[in-house]
Amino acid sequence: MSPAPAAIEARGWGWRHAGRRDWAVRGVDLRIEAGERVLLLGASGAGKSTLLLGVAGLLDASGGGEQEGTLRVAGETPVAARDSTGILFQDPEAQLVMGRAGDDVAFGLENRCLPTDEIWPQVDAALDAVGFDYGRDQSTNALSGGEQQRLALAGVLALRPALLLLDEPTANLDPDGAAAIRRVVGGLLDNREMTLVLVEHRVAEWLSLVDRVVVIEPGGGVSAEGPPRELFARLGDRLAAAGVWVPDLTLPSRAVVTRPEPETMILADGVGFTYPGATGPALSGVDLRLRSSEALALVGPNGAGKSTLALLLAGLLAPSSGTVVAGEALAHGRAHDPIARWPARELVTRIGTVFQDPEHQFLTRRVIDELLLGPRRAGIEPGTARRRADELLARLRLTRLAAANPFTLSGGEKRRLSVATALTTAPGVLVLDEPTFGQDRRTWLELLDLLASLRDEGRAICFVTHDRDFAHALADRTLRLAAA
Repeated sequence: MSPAPAAIEARGWGWRHAGRRDWAVRGVDLRIEAGERVLLLGASGAGKSTLLLGVAGLLDASGGGEQEGTLRVAGETPVAARDSTGILFQDPEAQLVMGRAGDDVAFGLENRCLPTDEIWPQVDAALDAVGFDYGRDQSTNALSGGEQQRLALAGVLALRPALLLLDEPTANLDPDGAAAIRRVVGGLLDNREMTLVLVEHRVAEWLSLVDRVVVIEPGGGVSAEGPPRELFARLGDRLAAAGVWVPDLTLPSRAVVTRPEPETMILADGVGFTYPGATGPALSGVDLRLRSSEALALVGPNGAGKSTLALLLAGLLAPSSGTVVAGEALAHGRAHDPIARWPARELVTRIGTVFQDPEHQFLTRRVIDELLLGPRRAGIEPGTARRRADELLARLRLTRLAAANPFTLSGGEKRRLSVATALTTAPGVLVLDEPTFGQDRRTWLELLDLLASLRDEGRAICFVTHDRDFAHALADRTLRLAAA
């Protein structure tokens, strides 16, 4: 039996991460009633994810962080209320702790000492609810980002929480998968007393499930709140200017410009890849040409091999079958050498890569050092490297974070940093995996403008995305991969 839904109350609450000068979130005065369904909005970096972590009782001041004000869940400290709280993190990989899917969902139930004969029916019901089709025995290491997100959500739902906290629950999912998750959450809300706090950048599809919208701003607490339709009708233009995604607000279009004549940069013929220990290929028989002055979108359902293909094109995986080589315009003497065999120093100056999980490519303790690492390895003159880094920091709204640890940034800030690191060596090809993940409306438009400008100057761009609007705005061609 589920516990009664929990109310949340914050009074002047704020949190500053260890080693950071600025507060991640500050001055929050907010009450969420038991059973209420709240959509939490704000610009990238406003502190939405930090607030969710605080409510979940997962911020620990003993590690050097600093808290002010008060925060209560069902009248208790968030730590004391943790057993009735379920949270889905922005990064689902950080939530998976076991090698098998079923064991991962069972982990929380076992920690709550549920009898064994009750655990597995709840595990199977949760996996079925989120549309996880692989069964209990699937290796968690073999999952795509979207599949990880489904599994992590199953682990949360299996706990039957009284307070459900969802941080971008559909960000890594294909449109059908996202719709399925919304149906699951809607069914839970209909059939069970539960408080919901949801963070989402793209909000239109969720409005029917929420009672109230709360907007927070960096360092400023709650700036607006109210019923969804009324709030957007009254403050839509102001919110959009601040970066909030406002439903039904038209995106501006870019002017068509004359581009340099396209040249073949990368050729993939009959490419396939099978991960070690996998029972079948992640990708097979793909042919494509990546050309300069063009943007190619890789789309398709979760598990279709989009991220794997991106890594093959970037030279970071060697194909199990077929070939990936450079065209004459990119090769510079390596026209027929497999790209995966190029020395790292050459690869970094010709192909820039943005991983699906930006943390996988962070190697230093400061944002500015992250941007200078690639140029240093490539032998670029320090003054030139610093100018490029400073320009990218300004262009992507990261200047104030130059001295921050990359791992303490918000999800959207991490994504923009990963894009910036791919650009500092001025490569001729960019391969990006979900470049708009976690972006507010303003930074989404700025990323679009930046990538379109690079394409128009003659770069080749290949990007994996579930963001239909971004694909429509940027892509000249689309390659749709089918599920294996």
